[in-house]
Formats: sequence, C-alpha cells, structure tokens
Amino acid sequence: MLIVQKYGGTSVGSTERIKAIAERVARIRREGNDVVVVVSAMAGETDKLITFASEISPAPPEREMDLLLSSGERISAALTAIALNELGIKAKSFTGRQVGIVTDTAHTRAKIERITATQVKKAISEGYVPVIAGFQGTTETAEVTTLGRGGSDLTAVAVAAALGADLCEIYTDVEGVFTTDPGIVPEARKLEKISYEEMLELASLGAKVLQTRSVEFAMKYNVPLVGGKVKFYR
Repeated sequence: MLIVQKYGGTSVGSTERIKAIAERVARIRREGNDVVVVVSAMAGETDKLITFASEISPAPPEREMDLLLSSGERISAALTAIALNELGIKAKSFTGRQVGIVTDTAHTRAKIERITATQVKKAISEGYVPVIAGFQGTTETAEVTTLGRGGSDLTAVAVAAALGADLCEIYTDVEGVFTTDPGIVPEARKLEKISYEEMLELASLGAKVLQTRSVEFAMKYNVPLVGGKVKFYR
C-alpha cells in the first residue's frame, strides 16, 4: 500500500514532535507500506519570516517572498528525514523543484500545472521514504513559487495523484468536520465522512480543515483522501 501523509506546522512544531512523527512513519513503513511524507513549516516559522521581511520593507517583492517563505518547509523536511534515518528508516528530503512540481508564474499564489515526481518514484523503488517540503514549486524557468496558505495540503494531494497513491492522509490540528462551528453551536456533530462537493461548500464558507484547492484537486483526480479524521468521497 502506498500512503501519502501530510503533517502541518503544529505537528512539526518542535524536534520532539518531529521525532514522534518519525516514529509513526517508521511503524507504518515496517508494516510493509510505502510512505511519502509532506510537511509544512514549523509552527510560527512562516509568520516569523514574514515579520523579518516587513521589518526591512513595507512591500517586499513577491519573488523574494516566495524564496524566503519556501525555506520553512525545507527545514521541516530535512529534519524529518534526519529523524527517520536515526530510527533506521532510509529517508530522503526533497524540495518542490526536486519533486517536479511545475507551477504558473503567480508568485505567492501559484497554481500547479503538472508534477512529474520522477525522483520520488525512484526513491520509493530504492526503499526510501521521501519527505517532501510542501507549499512550493517552480516555474518553467526555475523560479521558486509558493502555493498560498495551506499549500502543503495541495502538495500532498498532487503528489498522491501523481503517484497513484492508495491513500492520502492530511493530519491537522482540527478534530474534524462538524455540521456547524462547534465553537458557536455546542450541539454540532462531527462527521465521519463527507463528499468533496460538500467540503468545497464548507471551505468556501470558512471551514479550515483543508485548503479549498486541495479538495478541488482531490475531486478532479479522485484521490482517496482523509483529512481531519474525515473520509472524503464522491
């Protein structure tokens, strides 16, 4: 079974949490599954980088912001790969460019045009766990781009589609999808499954379980998706 797992910023928010993720991935790998991991930047890292830029310029160029912000996910990917290797699990980290994620030229909000995943497929065949820096890609001319807030969700779904994965799991801080906002309505019920169309509608109204574009991508390519402990279906 080929499983793509995405871990958000809080999940990789410290070295101890990264070690915990590595132990989980190692357990799944030792059960005989192939695993691909996609990670966000460590919690607070992106905001910290944005603050640094704003202290220098009130309107920094978007091209430079993409290069700056993409570094956060690369740090998480490298640290996660190091943690897996420490547990005896062969792992390699990859940037968006190394994965072959090609986007349009819209800096800070790029759209994925295609993904080759050639190096990732090779790594899997050689027994490695690829650990991918989410949220990023490159243009045809090798300019670094980012996919907007929540872009690591989109990376995970796109990689799952390119690999023909059996399952794509999005691990979030959110307990799940509810019938309404549980912070406002205590009687709100958590859903066990939801259609792609229903999730898109909820996302458009402000639900934050998954990035909207990742749900659209999953629906288009029929990616088996679990996000926030909820199964998605057609």
